[in-house]
Amino acid sequence: MKSNSMIIVFLLVIIQLSCKTNAITGRNQLKLVSDTELQNMAVTEYRQFLSKEKVLNSNTDKNAMIVKNIGIRISTAIIKYYNERNLSAELIGYKWEYNLVDSKQVNAWCMPGGKIVVYTGLLPITKNEDALAVVIGHEIAHALAKHGNERMSQSMLQQFGNLALSVAVNNKPKETRDAFLNAYGVGSSLGFILPHSRQQELEADKFGLRFAALAGYNIREAIPLWNRMKTASGNNGSTEFLNTHPAEDRRITELNKIMDETIRNYFRPNMN
Repeated sequence: MKSNSMIIVFLLVIIQLSCKTNAITGRNQLKLVSDTELQNMAVTEYRQFLSKEKVLNSNTDKNAMIVKNIGIRISTAIIKYYNERNLSAELIGYKWEYNLVDSKQVNAWCMPGGKIVVYTGLLPITKNEDALAVVIGHEIAHALAKHGNERMSQSMLQQFGNLALSVAVNNKPKETRDAFLNAYGVGSSLGFILPHSRQQELEADKFGLRFAALAGYNIREAIPLWNRMKTASGNNGSTEFLNTHPAEDRRITELNKIMDETIRNYFRPNMN
């Protein structure tokens, strides 16, 4: 019993020392892994993922070009937004990439460092550029709010205790890789994906709308988008996005609450 009590106290100390305040959400988060470590892992995993998938060329494929253009507009707006708030250090190491993958999966995700993937299976649901921008903004918001780091830190604490990431990678490479892919919703690599928490979802909705608005997109398309997501939620297991991002009436209600204020304070017509 004494041994168990000591372990619990030790873990509580680790958690307390590892909690950091997120620069944009203002919320304390468990953060056992450094941004640099995660960005390095992201480069490796992103390259490996793309090498195994059919990536559409933005020079020859219209939809791939649209994904890239949306990504560029949103990331440019984010850089400006962060610079204006003296938060540019938060984007150190970000080398934005935007790729469309030919797959029936209804999914999209963003790894640390701005490594973005959209699946073609999502496009029949988004239907237009504004709705797609809402999804991409939402996924980028998950990355910038460090939700993946939070999820991976929680997973590592459960699996490895106080092992540093470098030690975990060397000693348990498969488990560490699975924790990373699971944290960032790369559904084609795992048999299951844990859903984001309600708090994480609301943060991603809030800041995703803000980023899409700053890039000049019509964020009112978020409401019909999520209604379509709700309708599509009866699809088969390939709809990983719907498993990790539950589309429900409460989400739409919360989006409606912040819609007018977000447009009023953050919408910037695109001048391109």
